[in-house]
Amino acid sequence: MTGQEQLKNDIEADSDYKQHGVKKVEAVTTVWSSKMLWIVFALLYLVSFVDVLLQSVQGNLVSYITSEFSQHGLLAITSIVSSILGGAITPTIAKITDIRGRTEGFLYMLLLIVVGMIMKATCQNVETYAAAQTFYWVGHLGLLYIITIILSDMTSLRNRMIMISVNGTPLIASTFAGPKIAELFYLNLNFRWAFGAFTIILLAFCLPVALILLLSEAKAKKQGLIPLRMKTRSLAASFKYYFVEFDVVGLLLLTAGWSLLLLPFSLVSSALHGWQSATVICMIVFGIVSLGLFVVWEKFFAAVSLFPYKFLKDRTVLGASFAYGIMFLSIFVWDTYYYSYLQVAHFQDIASAGYILNTFSLTSAIISPLISVFIRYTGQFKWPTIIVGIPFVLLGTGLLIHFRTPSTSVGFLVMCQFFNGLGTSFIATCGQLAVMAAVTHQEVAIALAFFNLCGSIGAAIGMAIAGGLWTNLLRNSIYDNLPAASKELTDAIYADMRLQLSYERGDPIRDAIIEAYGDVQRKMVIAGAAFVPLLLGAVLIWRDINVKEKRQTVGNVW
Repeated sequence: MTGQEQLKNDIEADSDYKQHGVKKVEAVTTVWSSKMLWIVFALLYLVSFVDVLLQSVQGNLVSYITSEFSQHGLLAITSIVSSILGGAITPTIAKITDIRGRTEGFLYMLLLIVVGMIMKATCQNVETYAAAQTFYWVGHLGLLYIITIILSDMTSLRNRMIMISVNGTPLIASTFAGPKIAELFYLNLNFRWAFGAFTIILLAFCLPVALILLLSEAKAKKQGLIPLRMKTRSLAASFKYYFVEFDVVGLLLLTAGWSLLLLPFSLVSSALHGWQSATVICMIVFGIVSLGLFVVWEKFFAAVSLFPYKFLKDRTVLGASFAYGIMFLSIFVWDTYYYSYLQVAHFQDIASAGYILNTFSLTSAIISPLISVFIRYTGQFKWPTIIVGIPFVLLGTGLLIHFRTPSTSVGFLVMCQFFNGLGTSFIATCGQLAVMAAVTHQEVAIALAFFNLCGSIGAAIGMAIAGGLWTNLLRNSIYDNLPAASKELTDAIYADMRLQLSYERGDPIRDAIIEAYGDVQRKMVIAGAAFVPLLLGAVLIWRDINVKEKRQTVGNVW
């Protein structure tokens, strides 16, 4: 039997358990030469580079965008829904990639990013920006997720995290380039030009990847490696099939439930009667009801569940996903308004605040490939997380309680960012591999979707807590600290970071703002630190799988 025939047999083995998109990608990796494999690696790296750079630029501009509409306090709200939806929709994206193909999913996510970017470039109010952020964030998370899936298709388990973590190293460049590019756009043009320019740049780098994937699929079809699909369903039947297959009802219930449950934490301060407001109470009640209905729907009525039930019984998948969610929950409680704090309380400009903030991701991007090399040669991922990762997260977050004060040198803040970046790189890298090692190739996409959903929900809960603390405490703290003659400025100061920055060092009003920021930020850090011990329990339940000994992918993979 020739090597080609053997690969064809591998693709067709257990075909009843592999969906069409999985069969297609296994056929594609079969027809690729080693040279083409590395070309695709390089092109995906460039796509990730542009996408991460865009994320850094827009992250450094977002405070000014919400302030432009005098809604700086809504910074968390604009992120909560997009984060929840971005995570909740990953099961749908996983099913698109498994049923239709990786190429189709890649193009759909690119379309969402482009739509979101165009809306951002043309928005005239915070509501349009919030909708644009939702489109963009879903597309951004989806694009990175699909790139991870494609890299998983192209690698063995022992080498997988090397390639995935190397693909994350554009964070190193974006840490320095992103804030400076954002500053240049803000000072010389405006945020709208930033979004317009990056839309064109991203398209230029994404389309060659899609073209190669499409041409490779055509080549595999000619060689008979991709089974033909017979079109026997009508349009109505197809709609019904995909409605059921994507579990649209479950997706809507899950997204609505978490959104309605978490948004009141950020909205309550603007409600007429606070927590006694009928709107706030209704949102919380309907959120709980929606989540309850989601559980009932998935257990008794869903023909195709959003997630296979066995994932909820697999301690490795469950533990890794919970660890990822808890990690983001803890981080976003104190990180959501950190950028504003650095500029207002520590007098940092746009670029410098971005550099300090991005020390976290910079450290993670540098450390993750080293962790991945260690995994390749040892096959171990559980105990390094327990011995090294969690202690550094505890150290970095705990020290922030002491150092998150306006009088602290920014050097200590950078040190804490380094410790947190080092620790979380173990949790993210090893947790992602733990999920993939616990399932088959057919289940990798949906297992990673569950992993990402837990991360997004954790981030959303963290942002909800941050938004709740910010909107409920900062305005009152500003009012209490302002001089008696300036108390009528409270609402205007709270709503606009640009106005906060307009007061010079030593001005009693600026001192009052700084005092208020320091008080609220310290409470945020304490709240975030309270979740860190939960990480240990989540990691301890992982199975100790040796990835050197497990084969998962077929075809010409690395």
